[in-house]
Amino acid sequence: MNKHKTEQEMFWAGRFGNDYISRNDSKKLIAANLNFFDEIFNRTTNVRTILELGANIGMNIMAINNLLSNSKTYAVEINSKAFEHLKSVCTGDAYLSSILDIEAKIDNQFDFVFTKGVLIHINSDELQKVYEVMYKLSKKYICVAEYYNPSPMTLEYRGEKNKLFKRDFAGELLDKYKDLELIDYGFKYRRDNNYPQDDITWFLLKKT
Repeated sequence: MNKHKTEQEMFWAGRFGNDYISRNDSKKLIAANLNFFDEIFNRTTNVRTILELGANIGMNIMAINNLLSNSKTYAVEINSKAFEHLKSVCTGDAYLSSILDIEAKIDNQFDFVFTKGVLIHINSDELQKVYEVMYKLSKKYICVAEYYNPSPMTLEYRGEKNKLFKRDFAGELLDKYKDLELIDYGFKYRRDNNYPQDDITWFLLKKT
């Protein structure tokens, strides 16, 4: 019996998630991630603990370790093969788990909780639960770096249906939790000459 609840969880925990590892590992991405997170963390103060939800092999965590060498990095990953890479990258704990199940496994909060290219792959029926997880695990900041669209839409993803969703994730978090405020936001273009990202829009939110 499969332990995962949604088809999207099974998709990323299985063969497609395994294959994704090789596409997520590149020197160009490391440089782009350093630029990406430097821009975001310059808008924060006193971040000592960071949690990434859906970290794959830890390319984002590696960049953050370089930028915030005195901080502790923690991460959650659903794919067991990616997790084997990830656990050696985190300076804190790594968790092999679905985001939907992680709250029961963590009993502390983090200064900075984020996703990057992950909410777009979450089953829409489970998004409210993921928002709740992010909010509860965050002590101070929440960052979502995803594909933005003002209204929800579904796209085909590498020939697969119901695996990619665009919407206003940050706006939904702001509507759901009235003590969150928008600190800043930005866009990273895939054709940037120096530090390309995959047309990602990031939003930095803070608990007031």
